[in-house]
Amino acid sequence: MDLPDKSSPLSNPKPESAWMADLNDAQRLAVTHPVGPLLVIAGAGTGKTKTLASRVAWLIQTGVSPERILLLTFTRRAAVEMISRASRVIGDQQSSRVWGGTFHAVASRLLRSHGRTIGLDPGFNVIDSEDSADLMDMIRIELGFESGERRFPKKSTLAAIYSRVVSSREKLGDVLVQRFPWCVNDQDAIRQIFEAFTKRKRQQAVLDYDDLLLYWHAMLQVPEIGKMISKQFDHVLVDEYQDTNPIQAEIVFGMRGEKSNVTAVGDDAQAIYSFRAATVENMLNFPKQFEGTTLVRLEQNYRSVQPILTASNRLMADAPHQFAKNLFSHRKSNQAPRIITIQDEAAQSGEVCRRILQKVEEGVSLRGQAVLFRAGFHSDALEVELQRRNIPFVKYGGLKFVEAAHVKDMLALLKIIHNPLDEMSWHRVLNLFDGIGPAQSKRIIEALGVRASEEPKLLDESDQTGEARVLKNLRDCSVPIPAVAREQFAQLAHTIIQCVDQQPMPMVVVERVRIFYEPIFRKLYENPDLRIRDIEQLEQIARSYQSLESYVTDLALDPPQSTQDYADVPLFDDDQLILSTIHSAKGCEWEIVHVLHVSDGCIPNDMSCGSEEELAEERRLLYVAMTRAKDELNLYFPLRSYAKKGGRSDRHSYCQLSRFLPPTDMQLYERIGSDVLKPEPRVPIESSAITVNVDRMLGELWK
Repeated sequence: MDLPDKSSPLSNPKPESAWMADLNDAQRLAVTHPVGPLLVIAGAGTGKTKTLASRVAWLIQTGVSPERILLLTFTRRAAVEMISRASRVIGDQQSSRVWGGTFHAVASRLLRSHGRTIGLDPGFNVIDSEDSADLMDMIRIELGFESGERRFPKKSTLAAIYSRVVSSREKLGDVLVQRFPWCVNDQDAIRQIFEAFTKRKRQQAVLDYDDLLLYWHAMLQVPEIGKMISKQFDHVLVDEYQDTNPIQAEIVFGMRGEKSNVTAVGDDAQAIYSFRAATVENMLNFPKQFEGTTLVRLEQNYRSVQPILTASNRLMADAPHQFAKNLFSHRKSNQAPRIITIQDEAAQSGEVCRRILQKVEEGVSLRGQAVLFRAGFHSDALEVELQRRNIPFVKYGGLKFVEAAHVKDMLALLKIIHNPLDEMSWHRVLNLFDGIGPAQSKRIIEALGVRASEEPKLLDESDQTGEARVLKNLRDCSVPIPAVAREQFAQLAHTIIQCVDQQPMPMVVVERVRIFYEPIFRKLYENPDLRIRDIEQLEQIARSYQSLESYVTDLALDPPQSTQDYADVPLFDDDQLILSTIHSAKGCEWEIVHVLHVSDGCIPNDMSCGSEEELAEERRLLYVAMTRAKDELNLYFPLRSYAKKGGRSDRHSYCQLSRFLPPTDMQLYERIGSDVLKPEPRVPIESSAITVNVDRMLGELWK
């Protein structure tokens, strides 16, 4: 059912405490929903986080045990923020006992507790997407698909196909036809790689991100196990429900319990992650899947001024298949969003810089402004201009902290200590040593017994021979090592055995590994004194953990973007302009937002116009970009776009304003620079003069 009218007693319940009085009517209705499924349509800037955190607090305050509340989010920070807010609201620390975290983190926790019921070794390692791709590439080479008459899909493509199949629950053939048509002829080979990939992971007791959800889903399909797990929780709350993929939606349904106390919060207008297999259909179908759903709309926006919301509402009015909503704000303004027409990309870069600097002079900081774009390369010309004008900036989407090579080296060493059967980690570590290459490391791994078993490593208390075999070979020094690397390998074996036997606290393990690794690290990498800070940060992070298992798992499941994600105080506070793709900007807000290339071919992207669903998502992308702005919104429309085609030739094409901004909506915007659309006045020229000049030129050719 929908929101009750104002005459309903439920529309304005009596506040139970001061913090309840701070909620608007719709928020209060969502927070105090008693039992049964609840879908909260939370428009952009309407206080979604506040509402969900308040609901956690209200449930605890009304007697629900914190341990029986499951809060599922898409980032660890979101879960921590909501639980922290709930603690501040109710004035105690009970909320810290809430089961909160990402889907993958909760899956890992449940599998370590209940995985034995489906034969899963609870000591599994979690490998990240890059390690998964590397393992697939190794298998591809082993199966002989590394060369041939035709180009074979790269490891990143194989990993993307695999993840798409698993997350979307679609058949391999269908995924190839619809999303990877250039790989259709390799379907049989890809299937062989995936089958070997699955078997190899089981042999090594490692799970990738997709496996975590698959095993959680598998446990829920067994009636006795599924009932036992779902009975752990009285309430399940899910943030950003529009970003769930099919298997995540099935997991939520399986966790619903007898009373279906599921609260899903999200905004179908901000569903922009179909490339990750997320589908807006999960949210649209929620009322059908959960019978008796109460639907509450949050429409009061606390972020943007009304003219920006009016334009955003109009943008989404033509969107198909949506929960209609009309965002409104008490923040008034006479400044309409601007559509700024300029000649080309170079002029766009200059105009953006001019407006940014103008706002700085007016007192708006650089960090209070953001430049958003559909694709990463759309900001290339602007970045050059920003550097030329000495405007500092930071671009979202760079290398994550744990993706740095030296950090991955350390994590590989720690993973070996936790699980000696982790083949990919052994490969990475062995290739650090002098005189050991890929072929030699493969022989050493076989001699260690890492891959001795041909059967998947499932739980069997009476058979721990795999790990014991590897450790025995390390103790006996029975592995053939090149002479140049023997001392290094002996030190590694000593470090591993010492940590396994003594099982010290994680911070001690990291310290011992760092002592072993630092001489190698300083030899391999440039600027080691700068990079060593990352290694030291790993030690600092480990101080808050009680087990190596949880430490390694957390870093794999929800890695920090940088060491500063774990720092209490930033290392610097320089004022910097924000550059970001629209996808990376979701959830953020700035005083002033500049959106580049608002033209057909860019927004919507010309590669995403093949279906109604793709076009609908492109419309939502522009909506997300527009609703990031608090005070001012500038949309830039270059008339000409250049495309480098190779060699010495360039070509340019004339652009059209995005189809999502039709002429009928122009009254909602301030148009700037539109006079460039008018034809330039012609200077009258005597035709006879032209004729004479041409004739003279041609005459010269005849001589």
